[in-house]
Formats: sequence, C-alpha cells, structure tokens
Amino acid sequence: METNLQQSEYTDSASQEATTTEAQPYKEAQELKVDVSVDQPGALTINTPPAPSTDQVWQEWVQPVTDFLSKLPDYVGGFFSSYQQPLITLALLFSGVITVKVTLAVLDAINDIPLLSPMFEIVGIGYTAWFVYRYLLKVETRKELSSQFQSLKGEVIGSDSKS
Repeated sequence: METNLQQSEYTDSASQEATTTEAQPYKEAQELKVDVSVDQPGALTINTPPAPSTDQVWQEWVQPVTDFLSKLPDYVGGFFSSYQQPLITLALLFSGVITVKVTLAVLDAINDIPLLSPMFEIVGIGYTAWFVYRYLLKVETRKELSSQFQSLKGEVIGSDSKS
C-alpha cells in the first residue's frame, strides 16, 4: 500500500488523466454487466426455503414455558394461602434448628478458649451446689420448690392438676 502511495505522489497530472480515461471504459463495462430484473423479485438473492419447522419446534417449547411463567405468581400465591400454617411451622422448626446449631457452635468456640472451659465448669458446680443447698436440703424448701413447680406447670398446661 505504501508503494501505491509513493507512486501516486510522483506521477504528473497528465498521466493521471490518461489513467482515468483508460479506467472509464472498464467501469462502464462492469456497470453494463449488472442485470437487474424487476419482474422477478429476489432474483439477485439466493433462494432459500423458509424454515418454519425450526420456528414451530421453538414455539412448541417456548409457548408452554411462557404460559407457565405467566401463571407462576398465581400458583405461588395459591400455594402459600392454602398451606400457610404448615409453612409457618416448618419455617419455625428450621429457624429453631439453625439457632441451636449456631448456639452450639458459639459455645464450642468459647469452650476452645483455654481458661474459659474450666471457669464454666466451676460456675456450673457452684450453681448446682447453691441449688441443692437452697431447695433440696430441707423439707420446707422442697415443698416450696414443689409448689412453684406445680404453679408453673398450671400456667403452661392450663390446668391445676395435682399429681
């Protein structure tokens, strides 16, 4: 390409006129070779058979999917309205299990700290000793604990049944 540019830079105007006059018949010959027929539309293009079979295959797959997706909010709304109570129960159970697992993981992580594990054991032993001393050694305190337990049982269950 650079050689063409260099060559055109060094030619004089007389030779340019000669080359343009020589190129004109060549261009006219190319223009005359083009045959446009208006009687047959699309004669210059390659005739390809239409492909309705692929469109039909896609429509067979796309139509049910679009129908389902358009009705999906109604399906989901109906499902949640009819199964609201069991779904709430499952969600509460699932969240309870997750809460227990997270709590156990946190306690395990705290238990891995070197001085905290023995300290928690000492606190547990101390609380157990206090409970035994406060409620289980004397007869009066055992009766007090039993009455508190029965009242709590009545509040939770809803009846004051003595067993």
